[in-house]
Amino acid sequence: MKILFLEDELTIQEVLAEYMKMQGYEVVCTNDGAAAIDLLKEQKFDLAVLDIMVPKVSGIEVLAYMKENAPDTAAIMLTALDDEKTQVDAFNLYADDYVIKPVSPIILLKRMETILRRVKRTAIQDERGLVLHEESYQAFYNGQPLALTLSEYLLLLTLKKEPNRVFTREQLILCIFNEDYVGNDRIIDAHVKNLRKKLPENCIKTVIGVGYRYCEED
Repeated sequence: MKILFLEDELTIQEVLAEYMKMQGYEVVCTNDGAAAIDLLKEQKFDLAVLDIMVPKVSGIEVLAYMKENAPDTAAIMLTALDDEKTQVDAFNLYADDYVIKPVSPIILLKRMETILRRVKRTAIQDERGLVLHEESYQAFYNGQPLALTLSEYLLLLTLKKEPNRVFTREQLILCIFNEDYVGNDRIIDAHVKNLRKKLPENCIKTVIGVGYRYCEED
């Protein structure tokens, strides 16, 4: 797991980074927000630990950049600020946790472990760069959000969870609408057509006479 660690107090940075490395994490450190954004442009991280009060660009601004450009990177805000507004701002930008300094290195590691375990469980990703977040009902391709309707998202999620399995239209209707849908099963064809327009690659294959399947590789 690769960690971006933004902390301008060098003693704290060195101590916490060493604990992270001892747990097997690959850690990239920086002490100002502008450099953190440059690193996010160049590299992919599993988790960012961001101090808020740092030079040049604040940790909150880095988090805002991540929301738009690296939404599949989890974030822990690490700060001495204990005011409600700052915490609300962080959570509105989808921060995964908010830790008040001084913090025990062991506690921080446990919080990192919990978040990374949850992210790994709820994010379904393949070699194409397509990522689905089940908790937020969002889909991303190479870090960029895809504008899917809820029905399109649920259809894609159903197919992607069991790649290469062939689903009939009736099975897909049950997965998307449960038993509430009344109408022609060709509604699935319409959703697939729309999905193919929105997805960068044609990963949904037609099985003639049966239905559809998700293909992980071309």
